[in-house]
Amino acid sequence: MADNVLYDLADGVATITLNRADAMNALDTDTKVALRDAVLRAAEDPEVRAVVLTGTGRAFCVGQDLKQHIELLEVSPEVTFSTVKDHYNPLVTALATMPKPVIAAVNGVAAGAGAAIAFACDFRVVSEKAGFNLAFAGVALTADSGASWTLPRLVGHARATEMLMFPETIPAAKALELGLATRVVPAEEVAAAAGELARRLAAGPTVAYGAIKESLAYAADHSIVEALAKEDELQLRAGQSADHRIAVDAFLAKAKPEFTGK
Repeated sequence: MADNVLYDLADGVATITLNRADAMNALDTDTKVALRDAVLRAAEDPEVRAVVLTGTGRAFCVGQDLKQHIELLEVSPEVTFSTVKDHYNPLVTALATMPKPVIAAVNGVAAGAGAAIAFACDFRVVSEKAGFNLAFAGVALTADSGASWTLPRLVGHARATEMLMFPETIPAAKALELGLATRVVPAEEVAAAAGELARRLAAGPTVAYGAIKESLAYAADHSIVEALAKEDELQLRAGQSADHRIAVDAFLAKAKPEFTGK
């Protein structure tokens, strides 16, 4: 794994850390490749039962590295914007669809693609000093990294339109009010709070968690009849898991279940 993206696995939790603090964790090509590959690695590893995504320094991620972007734009616009298909799309797809919970530990500002990447996670533990900025229109670009899908589902269509067309930094307290943040904590507690949540999730019935993620995503753009059919399919899957039997047996024995993630 490249030094600009760190990967650690402990107690079923994969922690992926953007490590370009001097560039506020801006996403140059090497970082995008490393981040995409780290997230795919966590998604595919059966030993990983929860994921934490965070950054070093004073930023979570400020999005696209505009210095490199300008250099590439001089060479070929087509190559420059192939990054959406080659890097951002598979990264966000993996975050949103992996059958395990993902937590963004937002240690600082999250802007542009950085904000969108955080929104693709299931939970956002946010530093009280952090903020979100949908900065795309500020450089005359449209939304990418899934922001057009995640943002309206978090804040509603009208608010998402405003945030995308008139980007400004939304401080942590306002982000919590809008539903962009799951929890806001003091800056020095972000890592600990995210880690505690991740360990709790990793110790839980992760087959069921994966089914919950899938059912919510499916129901977002299907009819109630189709959503009911999907629930039926996913409930059978969860019901056939070892964890379901463990949970039922523990309930009858008045004991605490110890889930296996299977």
